[in-house]
This record gives sequence, structure tokens and C-alpha cells, in this order.
Amino acid sequence: MTVRGLEQAEAALAGAGLAAPPEPVAVLPALRTLLGGLRRGHAVSVDASGVLPLALLAGATAAGAWSAMVGFSEFGVLAAADLGADLGRVVVVEDPGSQWSEVVAVLLTSVELVLVRPPAPVGGQLARRLVALARRNGAALVCAGDWEGAQTRLHVASSLWVGPDGGAGHLRGRRVRVEASGRGAGARPRSAWLWLPGPDGTVSGADLEAIESAPAELDVAG
Repeated sequence: MTVRGLEQAEAALAGAGLAAPPEPVAVLPALRTLLGGLRRGHAVSVDASGVLPLALLAGATAAGAWSAMVGFSEFGVLAAADLGADLGRVVVVEDPGSQWSEVVAVLLTSVELVLVRPPAPVGGQLARRLVALARRNGAALVCAGDWEGAQTRLHVASSLWVGPDGGAGHLRGRRVRVEASGRGAGARPRSAWLWLPGPDGTVSGADLEAIESAPAELDVAG
């Protein structure tokens, strides 16, 4: 058979009954319309700020996947737990310093998902080497920041904080519009409104009509 590219090869092999691509690493139900799952052997780039990368960690560990966080502070770990992450299934390397890529490389051989916040955008040979290592070991890679050649990119296009009434009270939740784009099978742009997090601290779908009509919300881009 003659095919072009990894995705076509996987599909052709599966269609011929020769092999089946491994199941993606699970994501939270609210994110499935954007991702379906985190494909093993691929890199996903997400906004460096905010809790979106931690929501991906929560979905994976809640489904039983062993995962790792590299370059996130203790606050990030606690925020992941608030979103439902099982920290008992997470290896945390808070400050790997200049050796962050070596740490990621080691973890990709041992866990199903590695979530990394590198000190600078990742590209060139380093990006290709780490993705190849993820593919070889059946792991998914999520970068909080820019990653050259990422198969999928997730971006919070706008956000609406809910809670303060006339300047009084506490913020109770955040509705966000998340946009997904990418290459190959992930090239078709998609978007969804989500609670990230909702008033109960969880991640769920948000009703667009309610967002547009709600009077006590602060609209903040990004």
C-alpha cells in the first residue's frame, strides 16, 4: 500500500486489519468536542496562562492515566487537583531548570501524558526529537506555550467572569470560548464555550445564550 504521512499509514493499517492505533489519552467530557482525546505521539500546544492545560491533566488522570507535570509551580498542582486531577497518578518536577528537555525525555518513556511549561518556545530539532520519543513510547505531549509543529493548538479566545454584582461579592466561575486548530486531521477549526472552572469548581459545557444575556459578567479577552 502507498500512503503519505503517519495518519494515513495508521488508517490504512487499521483498515487492513493489520494494526489499530492506540486509544487516545482521555480528556474531560466537556473537551471532547474539541479534541476527542489526546493522541499519543502528538504534541498539543495550549495557552501558557490559565487553567486549560491543567484541565487536560485532570481528564487524563481521572481516567487512570499516569501523567507528569514539568515546570509548574506548587500552585499549578493544587489548581489541577481542584479541577479533578488525581495527584496520586502525577509525577511533579516543579523546577527542572535548563535540563527541562532531558526531564521530559525521561518521563515520556514512563508515563502516558507529559505536561510541560518550557522556559521558551520550542522548535526545530528539539521539538521533533521529543515528539518522536513520545510516538515511540505511546505517550501524549502537552506544551503550555508555543511548540513548533504541534498537531493541535488550543487557545482561550475570550472569557467571562461570573460573580461580582455592582462591584460586590466574589468571582464564582469563568466561562471561556476555547478554539482548537491544527494540522492534518485536526485542521478544521472548532470552538466551544466552557465553564473553566464553573461555580462548583468543575469543567463543563457553558450555554452560549445564557452567556450573551447574563448581566453580571466581566468580558476579558484571553
